[in-house]
Amino acid sequence: MMRIGIAADHGGFELKVQLTEALKSAGYEVTDFGAQELITGDDYPDFVVPLARAVANGDVTRGVAICGSGVGACVVANKVTGVRACLIHDNFSAHQGTEDDDMNMICLGGLVVGNALAWELVKTFLQAEFSGNERFKRRLAKVTALEQEAK
Repeated sequence: MMRIGIAADHGGFELKVQLTEALKSAGYEVTDFGAQELITGDDYPDFVVPLARAVANGDVTRGVAICGSGVGACVVANKVTGVRACLIHDNFSAHQGTEDDDMNMICLGGLVVGNALAWELVKTFLQAEFSGNERFKRRLAKVTALEQEAK
């Protein structure tokens, strides 16, 4: 069973609640990294960073991060070594990002993407698998080298 982590600040809180229920109904094991309640002054890094660390450490298989636009969640998630997070608005990117770039976190804008589309994007992301193609492995090795250089 795939273990999914999910996190959102106030801008993505309602979408997180809906996606959590949909994921559980679809049979996924879900770990909620917060927010646990709607607080309009909260900050996305407080929830997305623990999720990103869990993804990088293998504590969860994949992550779903949500803030108002999805941009902040994406920026902060990618600061964690080993995370490959992308802001996704379309089905092609939801699967291609995983198949070619081994994306392990999807970022969504709770104020941008509607509930039905968000669920379709998450399902597409979770059903996709890294192709393992040599050119994609070569590219990922370059990304990993860059992360190591930054340490």
